[in-house]
This record gives sequence, structure tokens and C-alpha cells, in this order.
Amino acid sequence: MTTREIRFGVIGCGLMGREFASAAARWCHLKELGVQPRIVAVCDENLEATEWFVRHVPGVRLVSQDYRELLADPEIDAIYCAVPHHLHAQLYADIIRAGKHLLGEKPFGIDADSNREILAVMEQHPDVLVRCSSEFPFFPGAYRIQQWIREGAFGQIIDVEVGFWHSSDLDPHKPINWKRRIATNGEYGCMGDLGLHVVHIPARFGWMPASVRALLKKVVHERPDRDGHMVPCETWDNAILACDVRTDDQDFPLLLSMKRVAPGHANTWFIRIRGTELSAEFSTKNPKQLAYLPYTSGQEQAWRVIDVPYASAYPTITGAIFEFGFSDSVLQMWAAFCDELANGSSMAQPFYCATPAETAASHTIFTAALESQRTGQTVLLR
Repeated sequence: MTTREIRFGVIGCGLMGREFASAAARWCHLKELGVQPRIVAVCDENLEATEWFVRHVPGVRLVSQDYRELLADPEIDAIYCAVPHHLHAQLYADIIRAGKHLLGEKPFGIDADSNREILAVMEQHPDVLVRCSSEFPFFPGAYRIQQWIREGAFGQIIDVEVGFWHSSDLDPHKPINWKRRIATNGEYGCMGDLGLHVVHIPARFGWMPASVRALLKKVVHERPDRDGHMVPCETWDNAILACDVRTDDQDFPLLLSMKRVAPGHANTWFIRIRGTELSAEFSTKNPKQLAYLPYTSGQEQAWRVIDVPYASAYPTITGAIFEFGFSDSVLQMWAAFCDELANGSSMAQPFYCATPAETAASHTIFTAALESQRTGQTVLLR
């Protein structure tokens, strides 16, 4: 099989940029896919951040502090961009205008207006593939639940819960960073930082809320800056959104929760769907386990728990009895992006990365959440 090579530039050489580089280095972990990424250029305002790539990624030939150098390079096909939210509108739009395919980070704009700017530029360049990073639906348990949704296996849906919880900000002495400032993170706070991961699956399957009632909370009000001075935290730590979903054939409550202060949860993403014919739950807290309850009228109601270790979207060399983890989900997400870039609608499997339209849905929900918090009222979306 001939392998198509996609030459990538990385803009923003932090944690997730390094995760992409690690995934690209592990591409042999995937069984023959017919496409392969190669990182050839990196960019960060802080050149020290690029040094890791120079040391560990042999193919890097361009290192820059100016992202425009990467956009002007005709040998770069696509860009992975991971920068603070206030930079999304300009950088994402410039990347798309340059004709570079883009996998960007959430929330795809610091606010709804910025998100609309990005989508407007995208409409002018329909040949550019634009997607948003969201790796958790590629965990085998989550992937299985999506298969059941597509098959209509749940019957009448009773309710749905999706959440993403962190615990690192429980420490009041953790230094403040850009995610605690409205100017760089936006008013959404934890919703902008975590929320697309929570909205991704509901948006994918058309579960758009008709209303939103938000409960937003600041847990830690001050944090030390670099000099040890206490400065105010401006953004929300935790968010719980009670939503009302109404589709052509379904109506049910949807509970979305995003928490940066969730004691004991290092990086927990979960989904729970309860239906009249099937209920199912998956959490990265126990990544090998999928709980489900099939039900037929008059029959016993009994939860079943099965191991779903390495039944991934894209086959790998790893045996099915072994464990699946975060780095594996990142590799699977990148496989989906490269597969779609190379093959379009003829992808090897049906679950593609989060779309700009799905990011727009998240902005609609989070903007309504801010209004709900200000007014104390339920906000109607339609």
C-alpha cells in the first residue's frame, strides 16, 4: 500500500503540541492506514518551547517565532495550532486563508463573535479541512456508546449526562495562569477550556438544547502570580448546565458539567445515557470498563459491566486484552484527522474529529450559560 505523507507545522509548542509529536512518532502503532503525518516545522513565541521538538523530532527543518513563516512555506500541508483562546480568531483565520488544513484547539475562538469570524473565513475556503481537537470520544467505551446511538439502541432517551472534571486547581497555591484571566481565556472560564469535550457527542448527534440553566462557581478567588503576589482569578472554576433537549422524535434533560475543581479527579471524562431499551455509562476514571443495561418489557433490570480495553476506532498492533489510555486516544484522534484529510467521506471508520459547526454549538450553549448566570433565569435558545 502506498502511504501518503502529510507535512505538518505545529504552532504552539506546549503540552498538546508534544502529545501530537508523540502520536506522530508512534504512527507505526497503527496498522496500515495509507496516510502518515510528518512534523516539519514548529513555532512558538518562546523559542525555548521549540527546543524539545528540535531534540526529539528528526524531521523538523523550520523553527520560528513567527507563525506566518509556516503559513508561507509551500511544503507545509497542514497546521496543528494550540494557543491561548484570545489568539484563535486571528491565527485560525490566517491558517485557513493560507490554504493550510487545520486541527485547532477548543473553544475555537474566545467568544461567539470570534467563533463566527473563523467559520466565515472557513466558508470562503471550502477545500481546507478544519477540525477541532477532542480525543475522549475515541476511548473504546465511548466509541461503543456512539455506535449504540447511531443504531438507535437506547429507545426513548430518559436523560443524558456528560462531564469533564479536573482536580488540579483545588490547590489554592497553584500559580495563576492565562486560563484564569478573561483577556486571554474569555468569560467562559472552565467552559471554554473544557466544554467542547463535553458538548462534542451531544452536538454530533443533534442533541442541541432548547434551554439552558447555568450554575457557575468560582472556588478559588485569588492565586499567586510569578512574584508571589496574590491576584484575582477572573474566570469560572466550575460549571453545571441543566439543558432541555427537544428533537423531532425525542425530548429529555441533558446535564453538562465542567469542573476544574473536582476533588480526586485528575482528568475524568464521562458520559451516561439512560433509555427505555438500553442504558450505558463510561468514564475514563475506569477506562477498561463499560457498564450497560439492556431492557425488554417485563424482563429483569440488571446492569452488566464488561471490559473494552483496546477495541479502538483504528486497528493497532496492541492486543485487545491490553489497556487503552489518554495517549492512545490522541493517536486515534490524529488518525481520524489524517484519514479524513486523505480520504474525505471514504474514511476507514465513521467517527470524525469535532467540526467547526460543533464548536459553534458549544459557543451558543456557553453564551447562554453566562446570561443564565447573570440573570438567574433559564435562557431559551429556540
